[in-house]
Amino acid sequence: MAAAATATSPADKERFICIYPAYLNNKKTIAEGRRIPIDKAVENPTSTEIQDVCAAVGFNVLLEKNKMYPREWNRDVQYRGRVRIQLKQDDGNPCLPQFPTRKSVMLYAAETIPKLKTRTQKMGGSDQSVQQGEGGKKGKGKKKK
Repeated sequence: MAAAATATSPADKERFICIYPAYLNNKKTIAEGRRIPIDKAVENPTSTEIQDVCAAVGFNVLLEKNKMYPREWNRDVQYRGRVRIQLKQDDGNPCLPQFPTRKSVMLYAAETIPKLKTRTQKMGGSDQSVQQGEGGKKGKGKKKK
């Protein structure tokens, strides 16, 4: 059995590392699946954004849209997806020398996702929607006899 495990090379698609959006989500706790510090994490990243960032830097990337993180309780399309990235070549050396570990890839993705054009355009009109929930709590006190 050990011979079969060593026969697969790091260039096989099954040997690519998996990155789920929950790993980079600052809304998640570590118990819910976040794997990087909260101050470096991103708000609700998508698998497509992770794929775009990693492909732009030169990784060999696969996007699996219908896969889900097992700890994710929300079944929305927004939380679906898994990105597979080739971290190492056949000889075991990193594909890109600046990213030797999976954690370095996750930190880079979390650092560059907020700089994406889709993220910077969305932030412009969101100021008005934040103010709406206030002022609806009138008349909730005790009744006077």
